[in-house]
Amino acid sequence: MVGEQNHFGYYESSIGWIEIIGTENEILALKFVDQPRKGFATCPCVEAAIQQISEYFMSVRRAFDLPLDLHGTDFQRRVWRQLRTIPYGQIITYQEIANAIDKPQAVRAVGAANARNPISIIVPCHRVIGSDGSLTGYGGGIWRKEWLLKHEGCL
Repeated sequence: MVGEQNHFGYYESSIGWIEIIGTENEILALKFVDQPRKGFATCPCVEAAIQQISEYFMSVRRAFDLPLDLHGTDFQRRVWRQLRTIPYGQIITYQEIANAIDKPQAVRAVGAANARNPISIIVPCHRVIGSDGSLTGYGGGIWRKEWLLKHEGCL
């Protein structure tokens, strides 16, 4: 919601610090950072996300149940909705995402939308791979993508 204050929370994972940004009602972003910012304020919505991320890294959670506010173009939001349908422990190709949203020629645009996903892990862009099986494109670094896929048993 416009005008709402952003709240921040942090989780120190096996692959680095994770910053979660949200409002009182929705999660806005999840990203990897070098360290937590000083003097941040959190809220129950962000705390719930931290709890679910913690459970994911402890291998007791496979799906997330959080209110999300995904800001992007209509096309990007279609891609991100499709990403949320990829089950834990499974991978899919950029082409399969393009086909699923009825845009089979838009593979590169799907890749670009995937790269702009503001809520990684929860919106599992790490589960998307190249048609040749390569681990391409991950904003947090390919080594994190590989770790996440191994964590889920995909590799």
